[in-house]
Amino acid sequence: MNAIKKILAFFALMAALCGLSAAALAEQVASAPVPDKGDTAWMLVATILVILMSLPGLALFYGGLVRVKNMLSVLAQVFAIFCLISILWVMYGYSLAFTAGGGMNDVIGGFSKAFLAGVSTDAVVETFSKGVVIPEMLFMVFQLTFAAITVALTVGGFAERIKFSALLVFAALWFTFSYLPMAHMVWFWGGPSAYADPSGFIFGKGALDFAGGTVVHINAAMGALMGAIVLGKRIGYGKEAMAPHSLTMTMIGASLLWVGWFGFNAGSNLEATGTAVLAMVNTVVATAAAAFSWMLAEWLLKGKPSMLGLASGAVAGLVAVTPACGFIGPMGAILLGLLAGMVCFWGVTGLKKLLGIDDSLDVFGIHGVGGILGALATGVLASPGLGGTGVYDYAAGKVAEYSIIGQVTSQAWGVGVTILWSGVVSFVLFKLIDLVMGLRVAEEEEREGLDTTSHGERAYSL
Repeated sequence: MNAIKKILAFFALMAALCGLSAAALAEQVASAPVPDKGDTAWMLVATILVILMSLPGLALFYGGLVRVKNMLSVLAQVFAIFCLISILWVMYGYSLAFTAGGGMNDVIGGFSKAFLAGVSTDAVVETFSKGVVIPEMLFMVFQLTFAAITVALTVGGFAERIKFSALLVFAALWFTFSYLPMAHMVWFWGGPSAYADPSGFIFGKGALDFAGGTVVHINAAMGALMGAIVLGKRIGYGKEAMAPHSLTMTMIGASLLWVGWFGFNAGSNLEATGTAVLAMVNTVVATAAAAFSWMLAEWLLKGKPSMLGLASGAVAGLVAVTPACGFIGPMGAILLGLLAGMVCFWGVTGLKKLLGIDDSLDVFGIHGVGGILGALATGVLASPGLGGTGVYDYAAGKVAEYSIIGQVTSQAWGVGVTILWSGVVSFVLFKLIDLVMGLRVAEEEEREGLDTTSHGERAYSL
């Protein structure tokens, strides 16, 4: 009888332990954060909007600015780059940008998620709020669109004269050695739940870049500038008319860029919250102010306000507000836009002449100058005393004490490192490619136009 009682007691104990284990497991599962459907839906939309920026937004904006004989070539270049970078991103780009890199972590990540290893539909990543997550695969593809448009932006610096094959080689190498390190240095960190973990170098310096002022715009501008320098000027530059062939296409492209930029800026919040709304409002008013100030400056100095000036000013405003959009107030955004329109107008007129380069579509004058202005101005306008949000201290659980001088210094680190890193990498890559396979098409091909000589097609058949 005692033996039976002991056996029954044993089974009772096992049952109790199983019950406790099941309860503990259930509690653990219940406490694990799951993506909110609203955040997921918003990030799906934001990703689509950023794709719209490249295809067809940037393609049409650039295409309208070149001569008719090169329209199709620019469309093909942007389209092909988007396809190429999409493939490289899922193969190794996402892993190198957004994983820990061990001893190299200041500059680049590792290969732990190469070929999307472990990035399943169940995997999640934390947003900027502790305990709030979105699907990691969604974050991955959202960041893919940033990488693709950044590489495509460089095309504008050396349009109408580069070999298509050389461009694709440059795109792959520049993506690997310039974009990925910059993305890692600026955006990689442990997240709200592991804020003390090692981060990328520029993030560790405290630089604020909400949506890519350094990673995207200054980075691409330096690539474009180095390309313009190494390839040299277009045949007939300064002697022959090289006016845009279709300002209609350029206006359509600029408008699509503006619409897509809401995914770019507001989407960078990673959540459908008030900060995303703030970024959206700032993207409206900064862009409007920049377009208007460029128009007024041109009207005053040249006698007439042009459609090209309005479109260029709008892009300048979009560029300048990108690093700041989630950190500054709407009044600060308007001020930033007004400054961006005037400063970038000087960038594509006065500065371009001073440098003596043929930056075909004014990538440096707008994206470089506007990106530098926006990055540095973020350090001032993000101050709570000027209507900004300040910087959240995850250790203290509140907004930290704000120092404009300290934050501008951090911003200057981001700007300086980006200019130096991208400038050196871009120059070296262009020189190497030119040495190995040549960068520039033959003179007769350039005169005839890249549409027919590179692609055997024409943009228009009338």
